[in-house]
Amino acid sequence: MNKLPTVCFLTGTLNAFAGAERMTAVIANALAERGYRVLVLSLWDRASVFPLHADVEHHALFDERPSFKRKYVSTVRGIRRFVREHGVEVLIEVDTMLTLFTLPATLGLKMRRIAWEHCHFDEDLGRRARRVARWLAGRFNSAAVVLTERDRQRWLQQLHPRCEVHAIANPLPFPFPADAASGHTQRVLSVGRLTHAKGFDVLLQAWSEVAASCPGWSLQIVGDGEEREPLESMIRELGLGESVSMPGTSRNVEQFYRDASIFCLSSRYEGFGLVLVEAMSFGLGVVSTDCEAGPREILRHGENAWIAPADDASALARALTQLMRDEILREKLAEQARADARAFSLKAIETRWDELLTTVPTTRDVAQKRWISPPDRGQTQ
Repeated sequence: MNKLPTVCFLTGTLNAFAGAERMTAVIANALAERGYRVLVLSLWDRASVFPLHADVEHHALFDERPSFKRKYVSTVRGIRRFVREHGVEVLIEVDTMLTLFTLPATLGLKMRRIAWEHCHFDEDLGRRARRVARWLAGRFNSAAVVLTERDRQRWLQQLHPRCEVHAIANPLPFPFPADAASGHTQRVLSVGRLTHAKGFDVLLQAWSEVAASCPGWSLQIVGDGEEREPLESMIRELGLGESVSMPGTSRNVEQFYRDASIFCLSSRYEGFGLVLVEAMSFGLGVVSTDCEAGPREILRHGENAWIAPADDASALARALTQLMRDEILREKLAEQARADARAFSLKAIETRWDELLTTVPTTRDVAQKRWISPPDRGQTQ
């Protein structure tokens, strides 16, 4: 049996309730359970809001978030020192932006470097340098991992990467539920960070059109973020205080799924949309906007979800009303959704990561291949 490589996840911080951070903890824990030596290097703050396996070693370069423009050189030096001292063989960048640090930090080192992209290709999340970072990752990394096949194709067509690009979805962060939710409550659930991208303002506007015609139903938005105050003001202005609640973040989100019968994703765009898979695993009827990139790959209108155009409150209201009034349709969609969610079990996804980590070439091997055999522009990987 070949020795498993030492793996390090490089991330900004684990002390934040966000999707990339959550998935870092989930995959790191799964690999540690498989026998890998796993380290997590946060750029700042050694705390983690997500539980880590006892064998996962968590370190941080800085106690607090620094200015990376001022601390760029010391950050690069810190990463290089860390990977050499700990014998890191595979470095996973939990954001393509981190390639801007890891490329100089690992220069001349024989190791494997994997860029892990969590947002879809057409979004830079306010950082123009992300497009440069993606290009560098495609040219100089051992491999890149994206969340959907759509994004994989965009990488191949737009970036012409020299490294392999793999589409590996995010897994369910908890064991597949033994039983589905009852589906008999009159509650619509939405989960996510309270940001513009998640479209909760659109959801509240849609709910203002729905509430009067569907008495007895309630909407629960679980999460926190910078738009909490504007959204709370919107709830008051629309007179929705009796039917809408916002309990904040929770470490036990599973119970919220169990207590709902419909899940609504109102996002303007998504990197993947893990909350959809979570809701599907509990057998909830799903209403979602037709947004890039994950929802378009996970959902099929009329089969496992009811889909409305993004950023259209009236269309979202009609979709919600359809499922709230039609229990038979809701149950049909929920049954198929739960069956489809099994493809995203942790076991299935961690196996994909295991295969990648044990076969990915070193950056030196990729560089040699680059100079010996430049790829055809029309290649598919």
